[in-house]
Amino acid sequence: MTSTTTPTPLRVAVIGYGLAGSVFHAPLVAATDGLVLDTVVTGNPERQAQARAEFPGVRIAETPEALFDDPGALDLVVIASPNKTHVPLATAALRAGLPVVVDKPVAGTAAEARELAALADERGLLLSVFQNRRWDNDFLTLRGLLERGELGEVQRFESRFERWRPQLKGGWRESGAPEEIGGLLYDLGSHVVDQALVLFGPAVRVYAEADVRRPGAETDDDTFIALTHASGVRSHLYVSATTAQLGPRFRVLGAGAGYVKYGLDPQEAALREGKRPAAGVPWGVEAEGLWGRLGSGESPLTGGGTPVPTEPGDYPAYYAAVAAALRGAGPNPVTAHEAAAALDVLEAARRSAAEGVTVAL
Repeated sequence: MTSTTTPTPLRVAVIGYGLAGSVFHAPLVAATDGLVLDTVVTGNPERQAQARAEFPGVRIAETPEALFDDPGALDLVVIASPNKTHVPLATAALRAGLPVVVDKPVAGTAAEARELAALADERGLLLSVFQNRRWDNDFLTLRGLLERGELGEVQRFESRFERWRPQLKGGWRESGAPEEIGGLLYDLGSHVVDQALVLFGPAVRVYAEADVRRPGAETDDDTFIALTHASGVRSHLYVSATTAQLGPRFRVLGAGAGYVKYGLDPQEAALREGKRPAAGVPWGVEAEGLWGRLGSGESPLTGGGTPVPTEPGDYPAYYAAVAAALRGAGPNPVTAHEAAAALDVLEAARRSAAEGVTVAL
């Protein structure tokens, strides 16, 4: 007789309840079959109240140490706190015997990422990095086009993660203090570099330009990265907070055709608005008018090319894969070794921009 017993849900703690914790991690964990949001760690009274209102019954811990002192009460720790805390908190969690998900960037350097990976491997624990943009609608659509060979041999990949934010918002993300790991290179750059490496393989050369455009800004807010991949593809990656007219999210040029896609995946906006993934309810779907176009010889803005239905975005797939990996039923969806390879590129880009040189990897 086949057992139909439902496995006991895995208990998850989320450290940090700012943007990453409250908008991305806690809602996605709570929406994932096989996971339960057990604890939120924040010392901020307003955020504690917010967590209780959004997830009635959730436990609140003032400090991460409360988790590490009783590791048997949990099955996974998610680190959604500021960048400078990622390495020490992940190290403490792994040493306590707890599997870990860390928001990107996992660390400030590739060496630190590899040290964490080695510790996780030594302890036989999952260490996964939240690179959610691998589950963006445009990325999933492009990956399908590439797998089907619809562009021919790809020659150039252009990826833009641009915003128009002429006024500073403040906070650690805009801090110039090196220990904060702020700036767009490590923030949005973590996404566009990771996507490029997943699609087109390792980079062998890196060139970058990083500028500080806004008055009072302390760290890069307008950055360009050029990668030469071992495969021969060239990636041109743009991240900016100072773009008054946004370019295409993707422009991918192949020997047979090109694909151009405007607009950002709708999942972040939906999560910010309080919408939540749920079984049987459409998620990550965009309007037909936003579909990208595939073709050759003419601009999509003048009617060139054929509309390509955009695949639904699927951030919930990340935590579903984490749950499967914890149960031994699937691979780690994003390893720290992969994240370290992206950090190799980011470190090279930082050096290239500072010294005005092309850096070989």
